[in-house]
Amino acid sequence: MNENIEVVVVGGGYAGVMAANRLTQRADVHVTLVNPRPEFVERIRLHQLVAGTHDAVVDYRKILGERVRLVVDTVTRIDAAGRTVLLAGGDTLGYDHLVYAVGSGSADPRVPGAAEFAHPVTSLEEARQLRPVLAAAPAGAPVTVVGAGPSGIEVAAELAEQGRAVTMVCGGVLGPYLHPKGRRSVAGRLAALGVTVLDGPGTKVAAVTEETVRLADDRTLPSEVTIWTAGFGVPDLAARSGLTTDALGRLLTDETLTSVDDPRIVAAGDSAAPSGVPYRMGCQSAVQLGPQAAETVLRRIAGEAPVPATVGFAGQCISLGRRHGIFQVSDKADTANKHYLGSRPGAWVKELICWSTVWQLGQEARHPGKRTWWSKDAKREQALRAVATEVPATTEHVS
Repeated sequence: MNENIEVVVVGGGYAGVMAANRLTQRADVHVTLVNPRPEFVERIRLHQLVAGTHDAVVDYRKILGERVRLVVDTVTRIDAAGRTVLLAGGDTLGYDHLVYAVGSGSADPRVPGAAEFAHPVTSLEEARQLRPVLAAAPAGAPVTVVGAGPSGIEVAAELAEQGRAVTMVCGGVLGPYLHPKGRRSVAGRLAALGVTVLDGPGTKVAAVTEETVRLADDRTLPSEVTIWTAGFGVPDLAARSGLTTDALGRLLTDETLTSVDDPRIVAAGDSAAPSGVPYRMGCQSAVQLGPQAAETVLRRIAGEAPVPATVGFAGQCISLGRRHGIFQVSDKADTANKHYLGSRPGAWVKELICWSTVWQLGQEARHPGKRTWWSKDAKREQALRAVATEVPATTEHVS
């Protein structure tokens, strides 16, 4: 008789690695991490991969606990009733508990021509595919970056610093998260790099061709290379497996990160929707949610009631090339305020955060469970009450 408690973690990003490592606190828990790649992807460095200044990967041996088994494959279906997952390679894994941490990726742009002619950069494969496209384009060729969130800003700045002729199409406001003071700082740095920033209501993209980008106000921009950073989506694994999701496809959970369908399934990271009020996507929330999802599992194994997860934010950090950046300060509820750190100190903070995030993963591998406190957003209860009367989540079933 197998005395191990089998826990399968689906997804080897920031949240999945943190969860897998923390689960190794118990000697009787056997942890299997399923991930489609043999290397950990530093998603917060993918803009550097595009520009050729970093490879954006880390060896899993540096950040995974020795007792975590890594299976390089893709989960195609979760059978909650049978407590198994089906892998693309044909194998099946059984589990006693499952951590759903599949992360996020590119969303369907739903813009004519975007899927055919624009290049997304939300995954390792997408960023790697873009590298030779940029290399083949003449140095002075027009490059258009669609989207004005952190990814768009970082890609635009990185390429402009290398001498590329970059136009950023915001589709609205530059850096929507940023406080106006922080936004002015970012706009100033982009201007210094030579980036043309097109913002305002008429700058939504209406169509993309092989050589142009057409805007809603009928302007047509020449574009040798179009890079799409607008919008994120999540894998549809939960919906295909008949589990309840929110409108975007994130697994719907309670505040303990437990699926509303099955107490043996918990979720963490970008693919989780606690109470239908998900946290901002990104590694800042993922490294907090991952270990707390694991704690929910460990408490259930121990016969204890799980406790609500708590997540608090410090702000948003954006690199502006290799020598400048900005750390936009926020309250714990993730609302930006007037304080920010820019220029070279902002770049140092950004690099420190990139380095320390990987360090946190390795620290959890070496000392699982050492961290016992979490930041807390005191306004979350207000947010939950505000959505209590909204339309409920949707459920998709697969025959």
